[in-house]
Amino acid sequence: MTSAYRTEKDSLGEYKVPADAWYGIQTARAIDNFPISGRAPDVDFIVAHVRIKRAAAVANHAAGWLDQQRSDAIITAADRIIAGEFHDQFVVDRFQAGAGTSHNMNSNEVIANIANVSLGAEKGSYAPVHPNDHVNMGQSTNDTIPTAIRLAALTKLPRLLESVERMATAYADIAGTEADTVKSGRTHLQDAVPTTLGREFAAYTWSLRRCIERLQETRAALAEIGLGGSAAGTGLNTAPDYAANTARELARLTGEPISPASDLAAQMQSMADIQYLSNAVRTLALELTRIANDMRLLASGPRTGLGEITLIPVQPGSSIMPGKVNPVMFEMLNQVCYQIQGQDAAIAAMTQAGQLELNVMMPAMGSALFDAMDWLTNAIDVVVARNLKDVMVNRERCREYANTSVGLATLLNTKIGYAAAAEVAKESEQTGRPVREIVVQRGLMDGQTFDAMVLRAAREGSIEP
Repeated sequence: MTSAYRTEKDSLGEYKVPADAWYGIQTARAIDNFPISGRAPDVDFIVAHVRIKRAAAVANHAAGWLDQQRSDAIITAADRIIAGEFHDQFVVDRFQAGAGTSHNMNSNEVIANIANVSLGAEKGSYAPVHPNDHVNMGQSTNDTIPTAIRLAALTKLPRLLESVERMATAYADIAGTEADTVKSGRTHLQDAVPTTLGREFAAYTWSLRRCIERLQETRAALAEIGLGGSAAGTGLNTAPDYAANTARELARLTGEPISPASDLAAQMQSMADIQYLSNAVRTLALELTRIANDMRLLASGPRTGLGEITLIPVQPGSSIMPGKVNPVMFEMLNQVCYQIQGQDAAIAAMTQAGQLELNVMMPAMGSALFDAMDWLTNAIDVVVARNLKDVMVNRERCREYANTSVGLATLLNTKIGYAAAAEVAKESEQTGRPVREIVVQRGLMDGQTFDAMVLRAAREGSIEP
């Protein structure tokens, strides 16, 4: 830690700032005020917020409010940050002053110092570029932070969608390969009518792609921003056409269909669009929880469980039981999904906590959303890469269970009636003999015909040729 400091002054008085820091006095105060989580801002959020500063410089120069020299210096400083420099200078804890004022000033100060040094001035001089007067011109924490949350979410969304599609494709590939792998269906965790492992896995594919559709539906709302609303949604101290010009520049920078919201005040008050995305992420997590639980059940064993699939071992499973291997990747996915449900609950609470012209809970709300999206993206990717792509189907085990399931008696309903079929099922359950064997012994059907009927029912849901 540096022992050299410079002294800066704000409306509260003087404060020491590390001499080598690119941030300034308000950031330094926030570092001391909020030693909460030890977590720096999300990188996509840092970049999104700096893009807003860049867009503002472009719009303010176009309106004649910001001179060429200052505009160019701010834009160049912002471009360096967007390219990956100075990210270690964004240091305010994720749990900070309401609305994100501290992070807004962190951005303003870093950009101002980079700009001033490039123009031959010293850090902390704030001339010719001032954090508030020039970098923050026409802006407020109240409109830049919710806009940055939206932009960061739009950056993360394609990554999440790509990850979900990779998992959906992996399940689709297995479904195609195992289209004729007959297995016992299970309802209420009890034997049921036959199905195929291909059908089971194809259903996972369909569910995941439905989640993709829901996530994609959030994009349009996220792209409607409230930037230009300034402090209370009125547009106070903004240049002519500022909202439209900054939106146009952000659309160019991000490749997203960014546009000003029709009601800038509403976009400042309401965080419902963030909740809408969080709902879709939570729904995906719920589906993944169910699928992960199924995978763990199907892979249970290897001797005393279902054992219909085998997951590739990635690490030893026990510190005391030699040779034990656990479904660790899907266990991890379960844990991530449960955590995401908690993040969504927090976001829901913070969404309704807005008051009058502003929701001050935005820093923690953004952090929870970013974590949920990143964690789920990473979890899905490693599950697909390390387990799902190499899953092994134990076809003989599937066939064995299917042939001994009392659920096969249901196929006889239309042939011999429900009551007679129930007698076959009862005998199978009491004696342990397969339904097929009992049917053949009773002369109800020959074995080949029975096998064909089972396959047809499993694949097509019909017992008729």
